[in-house]
Amino acid sequence: MFLRISFLLVALVLLSSCAMPPDSPRFQPSGSLPRHDQPSFDEYVRDTHAWIADNRAFIGDDRHREIALNAPFERRPDTPEKRGILFVHGLGSSPWYFTDMANAMAEDGWLVRSILLPGHGSRPADLMLPAHEDWEDAVAHHTQLLANEVDELWLGGFSTGGNLVTAQALKDDRVEGLLLFSPGFYPDSQYLFLAPAISYFWDWLDIDDEDNIATYQSLPSRGAALYYRSVSAVQKNLEAEHFDKPVLMTMSQHDSVLDPAATLDAFQTRFPNPKSRFVWYGDTPPHLDDPRITALTSYLPERRISNFSHMNVLFAPENPYYGEAGSYTMLENGQEDLTPPDDPDALWFSAWGQQDPEKYHARLTWNPYFDELLDDIREVTGD
Repeated sequence: MFLRISFLLVALVLLSSCAMPPDSPRFQPSGSLPRHDQPSFDEYVRDTHAWIADNRAFIGDDRHREIALNAPFERRPDTPEKRGILFVHGLGSSPWYFTDMANAMAEDGWLVRSILLPGHGSRPADLMLPAHEDWEDAVAHHTQLLANEVDELWLGGFSTGGNLVTAQALKDDRVEGLLLFSPGFYPDSQYLFLAPAISYFWDWLDIDDEDNIATYQSLPSRGAALYYRSVSAVQKNLEAEHFDKPVLMTMSQHDSVLDPAATLDAFQTRFPNPKSRFVWYGDTPPHLDDPRITALTSYLPERRISNFSHMNVLFAPENPYYGEAGSYTMLENGQEDLTPPDDPDALWFSAWGQQDPEKYHARLTWNPYFDELLDDIREVTGD
C-alpha cells in the first residue's frame, strides 16, 4: 500500500524540510467527515455515497466506478441470514478490498457488510481529519447494527482494520470469532512511536501520484499517527487477555509493513482456540509444532511470483481491477534503479521492495490460493 512507514519516519527525522504536496485538491482536506452513526445501514450507505460524490478528488472519468470502489456496501444471502460479518479495511484502502470475499461468503449464507473508515474514500488529505476515536466509534456502531440483525456475529479486518476489530472483539462478548488478514498488530518499525509527534511538525510522510482508484498512494503523517494509536490499543488489549474464540489469521513472510514472526507468536500465545487457523505464505517457519498453522509457498515461478505482499491475500485472481489480468498494475514497487519492461508478460510480482537485477517486480495484488482461503474460512467458522 505505502512505502515502509519505518523508512519514512527515519527519513523525516534526518531531513530538515518536510515533503511539499503539489497544488491539488487531493492534498487539501475536504473540510468534513461523513457521518457513520445512522440508525440503519441502508441510510449509512446512501449518505456516504452522497458524501463521496461531493468530496472525492476524482482520478478518472468513471465517477460511478470510483464511488463504488470506495463506498460501504452490503451483500445479503439468498436464504434468511442467521450469521453476519462486518469487515473493516486498512489504512489508505477501501471497503471494496473485501468485495471478493463478501461475494463468496454471501453465497455461503452470510450477511456481509464492509464499512468506510472516516478519512477514506475521498482524498489522501482527509486522513488529517479523523481521530482514532472516530474509527473506534464507527466499528462499535456498525457492530451494534449488525448484531441487531443476526444470531451469530463475526468481525473481520485487514491490516489496521484487523487491529480495530480485534480491539472491539476483546471487549464485546457478542462477537463469535474473527477473520484477520495481515493484521497490523506488530509494525516492522521501531520508530512508529514518533508518528504522533511528527504529525505536529510535518503534514506529509509520502507524496505519490494518485492513480489508484481503490487505494490512497500518499500518506499524511496524521495517518501514520492514527495507525500507531490502533497498534498501541490492540497490543495493550492482547497483553491483558487472550481471545478464546475462533480466529483465522493470515500473514506473508515477506510483508514489508509488519513483523510476521511477532504476529505468528501472538497467534500461538494469545489465540488459543483449537478451531483457529493461521495461514502463513512463505517458507515453513522453523520449530513449527502447532497443527493449527498451515504454510503455503509464496514462490510460484510458473506464475512469475517471487513472494506475497501485505495486501494480496484478499483478492481473487479473477478480480477485474487487482486480479491476475486486472486493469490496474502497481508498477511502483521500491525498485528505483530498474525500469518496468515494455512486455507485461515479463513482469514478476512480489511484496514491496523485492530486489532482483534481472527481474522487475510489480506488487502482487491477487491471491493464487484464494479458493483455499475460502475453504479455511469455512473450516474456522463451521460452515
